[in-house]
Amino acid sequence: MVRTQIQLTEEQARRLREIAARRGVSIADLVRQGVDSILDRETLPSRDELVQRAIAAAERHRSSCRDVAEKHDRYLAEAFAE
Repeated sequence: MVRTQIQLTEEQARRLREIAARRGVSIADLVRQGVDSILDRETLPSRDELVQRAIAAAERHRSSCRDVAEKHDRYLAEAFAE
């Protein structure tokens, strides 16, 4: 582990002490849990995950047209004309 220092407001420290006591864990453990929560939300998906999402999205929008790559301009113009 890496040792670090942070500064908390009096209110933050008081509330963390209460929560830590209630849960039977250290304040450091609560801080690590908070950091993990932020990292989980902010971490970008891996390339493989992005590829899988793209494939899943494409499969939801299948078309019976087999030449869309070649005639996409025509199909787009027809769609806008409707």
